[in-house]
Amino acid sequence: MSFSAVDHGMMARALQFAERGLWSTSPNPRVGCVLVRDGEVVGEGWHAKAGEAHAEVNALVAAGDRVRGGTAYVTLEPCGHHGRTPPCAEALIAAGISRVVVAMSDPNPLVAGKGLAMLEAAGIKTASGLLENEVRELNIGFVSRMTRGRPWLRLKAAASLDGKTALNNGISQWITGPEARRDGQRWRARACAVLTGIGTVRDDDPQLNVREFETSRQPLRVVVDSRLETPLTSRILQGGQVLIAGVVDNAEKKALLRSTGAEVLILPNAAGKVDLKELLEELARRGVNEVHAEAGFKLNGSLLREGLVDELLLYLAPCLIGHDASGMFNLPELTMLDGRHRLQIRDLRQVGADIRLIARFP
Repeated sequence: MSFSAVDHGMMARALQFAERGLWSTSPNPRVGCVLVRDGEVVGEGWHAKAGEAHAEVNALVAAGDRVRGGTAYVTLEPCGHHGRTPPCAEALIAAGISRVVVAMSDPNPLVAGKGLAMLEAAGIKTASGLLENEVRELNIGFVSRMTRGRPWLRLKAAASLDGKTALNNGISQWITGPEARRDGQRWRARACAVLTGIGTVRDDDPQLNVREFETSRQPLRVVVDSRLETPLTSRILQGGQVLIAGVVDNAEKKALLRSTGAEVLILPNAAGKVDLKELLEELARRGVNEVHAEAGFKLNGSLLREGLVDELLLYLAPCLIGHDASGMFNLPELTMLDGRHRLQIRDLRQVGADIRLIARFP
């Protein structure tokens, strides 16, 4: 299907509005809408928060009666079902829209195509696929949860140029500079959950919250802790929104952790460790779209070995630490290069004095 230059420009504008919900829409997708009549923008809107009005409704309110006979550019197929809010497709029909252009259809297989079908049944012309890749990228976690039943997992690590993340005595603060750490907080802010391990909690005592920027929500903090050994004085237990995933079903330890406000889940696998795949699936059932892993080399290696990592977010500092320091990933020794983990570099740029690299598994 061909689209005009005006179509491209208006959908790009809708995408910019959708990006305003980057840190706030979870578990919903990030959606933007632009309404145009006779070549003039008459209404714009985006979805800001789950339970609140969707992008189309906000744009319609801004447009008023001026939208009748116009075109709606929406980054995601308008919903055709009743959820927390009424169907947006019905609102567009009632407003007298004559044409709807969407970037992509709803990835939820239970409702995909229903909104467009409702619009077409009302005599409205529809078209889809405009800037689909860009919108899919913006909602990569939502798409993952809808199509795979688990969140998109982004593994973040900061290391020296020789790939070391900490000294053998556990000291790791700070290898990278303040600009890289601030940039890392942006990625943390867009995630629904931050995942770490008990080793990181003991060695670094991190908060793993968003502090550098104003945000309407904090991500859920998830600790993989097989023996439920998270110290009760840990900073990560302060401020609520903590989930401890363990193996040892010890009533006393669970009660102590729960007394801090944390939730405890016992998820053992056959090997007597936390079932990481089941943990991610449980997070998906709770509406978690993106998981941001900030852990040590042991948990990092486990996530990689089990094929649960979708993307690497690496910050490399211009320094060398030495052979005996801790590496990024605890992976088994290879005897043949055929067993190496191949990646595709998606982005490479300098952040302050450091290099940021984003890579994905093909």
